[in-house]
Amino acid sequence: MSFARPQPSSLFELQFPQSVGIYNTYDEAQRAVDYLSDEKFEVQNLAIVGTDLKSVERVLGRRTWSTVVAQGVQSGLSTGLLVALVLLIFLPQSGSFLPLFLVALGIGIVLGVGFAALGYALSRGRRDFTSVTQTVATKYEVLCEHKVAAQAREMLLKLPGARAAAFE
Repeated sequence: MSFARPQPSSLFELQFPQSVGIYNTYDEAQRAVDYLSDEKFEVQNLAIVGTDLKSVERVLGRRTWSTVVAQGVQSGLSTGLLVALVLLIFLPQSGSFLPLFLVALGIGIVLGVGFAALGYALSRGRRDFTSVTQTVATKYEVLCEHKVAAQAREMLLKLPGARAAAFE
């Protein structure tokens, strides 16, 4: 006897989906699905889909030689710690670990600063700032299987604040 496991991509697919609500925030869409769940609606027929995607880049600060060196030291410390731990695990316990630990940290710091400085020098000032990027949706749509979409719409009309939102 074999069990048919659903493919990962099929978990995100609905058969003939229909929109039952569009919301400005993910929290509002989640609140609608939670309300349907509380009302004993079969929520396995629903999906929350983020639409109108946009990329947001938040600039954190200016990159200078001092910040590049500081980032290199941080990177090198973590690399040196990792190398020191690996050596501690795989090398036989002969003598003191402290000199080996300090040498591994030193080599890690030198390599971290060296690679950070090389990368910054090769950029030639084209990107003198640090930032983080995130993709966000501007709208969230609750989709539902076509066979129960009308029922979901009727139930969502009873959600507190739903009638007022319909006129906004």
